[in-house]
Amino acid sequence: MKRFTLILLSLVMVLALLVTACDKPADPSVDPSESAAEPTDPVPPESKETDPADPEPTEPDATEPAPPSTSRKGGWLDEVVVSVVDQSAVLAQLKADAIDVYVNGFGTNGLAELQESGFDYVTSNGTYYTIQFNPAEFASGEYNPFRNRKIREAFNYLIDRNYINQEYYAGGSLLKWFPIMTNFGDYADLVDVCRRLEAEYAYDFDKAAEIIRGELEKEGYELKDGKFEKDSKPLEVVFLIRNDGDGTRKLWGNYLADQMEKVGFTVKRQEGTGQDLSPVWIYGDPKAGEWHLYTGGWGASVLNRDQSNIFQEMYLNTSAQGIPVFLANESDPEFQDLGDRLYRRDFKTMEERRIMMARALELCLQDSLQVMVVDSKNFVPHVDGVVATTDLAAGVESAQITPFTLRFADKEGGSLRWATQPFLFSGPWNPVQGSNTTCDQGAVNMTETYDFVYDPYTGLVHPQFAEKAELTVLEGLPVQKTLDWVNLEFADRIVVPEDAWADWDAEKQQFITSGEKNKGAEVTANVKSVVTFREDLFDVLKWHDGSNFELADIVMSYIIGFDRPKEASAIFDKQSVKRFENVFMKDFRGIKIVSTDPLVIEGYSDSFYTDAELTAASVGSMWVSHHQGQGSFSQFAMMNAAEAAGELAYTEEKAQEKEVEQTSLIGGPSLEILGKHLDKLIEEGTIPYEPTLSAYITKDKAVERYKALKAYFDAYGNYWQGTGPYFLKSADLNGKSLVMAYFPDFPDAADRWDRFSEPMIADVDIEGPGQVIAGEEAVFDVFVTFDGLPYKNDDINKVKFLVYDAENNVVLIDDAEAVEDGHYAINLTGDDTTKFGDGATKIEVAVVSLVVAQPTFQSIEFITNK
Repeated sequence: MKRFTLILLSLVMVLALLVTACDKPADPSVDPSESAAEPTDPVPPESKETDPADPEPTEPDATEPAPPSTSRKGGWLDEVVVSVVDQSAVLAQLKADAIDVYVNGFGTNGLAELQESGFDYVTSNGTYYTIQFNPAEFASGEYNPFRNRKIREAFNYLIDRNYINQEYYAGGSLLKWFPIMTNFGDYADLVDVCRRLEAEYAYDFDKAAEIIRGELEKEGYELKDGKFEKDSKPLEVVFLIRNDGDGTRKLWGNYLADQMEKVGFTVKRQEGTGQDLSPVWIYGDPKAGEWHLYTGGWGASVLNRDQSNIFQEMYLNTSAQGIPVFLANESDPEFQDLGDRLYRRDFKTMEERRIMMARALELCLQDSLQVMVVDSKNFVPHVDGVVATTDLAAGVESAQITPFTLRFADKEGGSLRWATQPFLFSGPWNPVQGSNTTCDQGAVNMTETYDFVYDPYTGLVHPQFAEKAELTVLEGLPVQKTLDWVNLEFADRIVVPEDAWADWDAEKQQFITSGEKNKGAEVTANVKSVVTFREDLFDVLKWHDGSNFELADIVMSYIIGFDRPKEASAIFDKQSVKRFENVFMKDFRGIKIVSTDPLVIEGYSDSFYTDAELTAASVGSMWVSHHQGQGSFSQFAMMNAAEAAGELAYTEEKAQEKEVEQTSLIGGPSLEILGKHLDKLIEEGTIPYEPTLSAYITKDKAVERYKALKAYFDAYGNYWQGTGPYFLKSADLNGKSLVMAYFPDFPDAADRWDRFSEPMIADVDIEGPGQVIAGEEAVFDVFVTFDGLPYKNDDINKVKFLVYDAENNVVLIDDAEAVEDGHYAINLTGDDTTKFGDGATKIEVAVVSLVVAQPTFQSIEFITNK
């Protein structure tokens, strides 16, 4: 899957984001094996909204480390040996003591076998499956039926999601119509809208056939002997069907192909592994017409509290995914505008947001670049003695917390054998836009650190190398805080200072200040965030080549996000323009470096999250994280030189257009090209972007940095760099294995993040009468517990309920009333029960917690008598 998910917690959470996939792709990641997000994105990954009127939750703050229980620094392990294993062989490999953990995990169809094996496992959500269409106009002139949105929309009627769930997922998945996760907060808030649309788009083969046949008739196709023909030629479509992983996509892919053939399509089924098919659907040119649809799979890269961004990421040509098939989509203008606005959080109140989200749910079904199939679960098996903290959405492989918590229970150190899908090295590794599969990104994560790191249970962020933030928000905007590291204030007016960086001049290679850009006119913003970093940041943090982490690294990374979309740049990439101009620059108002000792960054934006923590981190921070890894000053100088010379390209689209290699820091022809340019940088003492970067690094220091990178390559055979607890010691691209080794210079105590224990996912029971008389009062009691104890009401956001009549229509929506800790009451009046009609009735309850981002759903059925 690709990882999506949608990664860019800075442009750097100010130009670097979010939806990744190992075939799981960026909530979105890609394909549960593929995924989502963009290299230079203005906001961090998804997060869940909370009502500012609700009481502030009291979640423990993980910012300050607990007293150390160990003298060990960095990662708990001595090395992580990554290899690939077909899922069918995983349990045998675990039993044979050949692997310690299968990080990609089993789906619901494999749970029974896993339970029978006796191995321990951890559970997460965040994996989902889709029908991915190719919407491009083919260069050959051949007709592509899936440019037609009505035909794509009709596939929602063509598939029986319940059949797919029961037959192929052992009844353990959740039926899915929308890109928002079916078991997270936004779905609970919008459940009435979702249920209405789910009923409207329920399985109806005849309706699907009628729509598709009607649209194709307009194109001159006739149904002859059950097949669409035009000019005596059948309408043949190429369906890419994944046959690896848990095997479910092969099953439902062939089911769908059968359904399509019943409608009249001639379907050419092209089965293959992720490795076989990704060169076609991810890295190929969609206009080449090599394929029409694909069995997609996606996995979350973080726990998303607020999925406002997901419509843009999963449908629109401004998607953070950045892969050609998304760029080829032409959406309805209303959906394009709405999706972009939601991504930017362009709303003033929670009610306005809800209206926008509800409309986006309708429009995404009409667009259906992807038809959602099911939300699955992920079960990661491991041998006894392995400690694996799982992110509720991202699991183990994609979680930011994994490098800091993965260990053996009974010892420090040791070699852990990490197995994943045979999708490793599915594409080149570069931090801007290299491979986005969960297999690759899981390994990449082990090499990274963050300014702010995601909480695996709440989706909030905690400072890692940042320390604190002062957040000022325009009065009236729906923002609230939970954690103590951020201070939240409101103001009637927020003015951007004239000396803040507001844009970039690619010719002069200098930032343009707000005063220069706006000719002295006053500029205001919705949000001001001032982030203070750790005082020891530049003293203790090191790159894996031994170089000290410097301000030059941060500024270089920030420049990359601005320079690539500028036509005057030597590394201009037109693929980056639309997202930069239509998304980032719409809300970016400026940023400035206030202090260097300690580092203090002050940012201004019109974009915000309903969580103060996510807003502060996204608006007021600068870091070195990009879409698919970290990037150092010396790496970018080397990669930029090769791209400027026309020999390499960061993105697959530009590489195709220029007919050059896509940049890879770990193998292939790129290494020789990069080495040549690194030698030239050393020889000439080059400071890239010298008019700006010369203020942050000298020529002698630049040469020292280049030499350190060269020495690292001579020692380990790759140019991959990070600042995390593990470094890339070796990579065997042909043998599909790699080794991540302990980095002894990582500064933090190994136990800093050990505080994450079991997530408080609520258990819910409903008690009430088996019969209700219409027109009379009735009471149903809702009991909310965790580990057998009552859930504190202060830890609950809301308990929402819906009532369905005998025809499955929603007839009542309301909130239950708190009685005491762990006890809520649904008090129905006579007027309420009159609405129930006569016959079978159902109450569905959604309990939304404040301390975990995963709500719990429960229902009770009864009879209503008139």
